[in-house]
Amino acid sequence: VQLQAYGGGLVEAGGSLRLSCAVSSALGRHNVLGWFRQAPGNQRELVATISDRNIRNYADATKGRFTISRDDSRRTVSLQMNDLKPEDTAVYYCNANIFDQRWQTYWGQGTQVTVSS
Repeated sequence: VQLQAYGGGLVEAGGSLRLSCAVSSALGRHNVLGWFRQAPGNQRELVATISDRNIRNYADATKGRFTISRDDSRRTVSLQMNDLKPEDTAVYYCNANIFDQRWQTYWGQGTQVTVSS
């Protein structure tokens, strides 16, 4: 399973960006897709996840500003980021947890998001 993320870039504070991630293989019946981020010197942290039942989970720092969505027909997960802040600057990684006899975790290559003040 491979994940290909795209859509990062440079934006001014208050602006918006949309990240998308394509999953190369079938998602199976049970899965959770998500986005994580890692800023320099920090650990990787949760941004948002969405389950196969469309149950969404957001980090407190992103609630109300970010929206995660999925399109199972295209095997994609997207992250709409609004009202971006300099502290959102990080490398964003898409993530897939897929159940196939057991849960397995996959990561995309990461895409840089930089928010200027």
